[in-house]
Amino acid sequence: MGYSIKRITQVADCDVLLTWAAREKADLDFELLSEDSLTDKFETTSVEVEAILQGVLAELSALRVAVVMLQEGKGKREMSVRIKKLEHKQFLLENRKLTYGLLALLQKELDIQRIENEIKEVDTFVAELTAHKATL
Repeated sequence: MGYSIKRITQVADCDVLLTWAAREKADLDFELLSEDSLTDKFETTSVEVEAILQGVLAELSALRVAVVMLQEGKGKREMSVRIKKLEHKQFLLENRKLTYGLLALLQKELDIQRIENEIKEVDTFVAELTAHKATL
């Protein structure tokens, strides 16, 4: 994008814009640091959640097959309760997967790329403004 920097005629105006750009860049640097930290957490958590979820699904599948074969009684009731507990665990893990899983990780990676692009643009703005200031 072309900036209207050539229209600036005062060194003081350049200084004001450079101060603003420095604050903007500092904010973006901090945001990038925060997003990087969250992305690392999401990366680890997404793998853990997926592994646990696969184990729960496998156990649920086996118990559902087994409970059908049991006769009515205490054993079948206990297995049914265990199935309900695992279904609840599955529900919690699937919600956690949405919050910290692969999809959330990809969103964080996009956020990081967006911030990096903004930082590059601020750097370009500062470079153009600094070059113009030198001509005043």
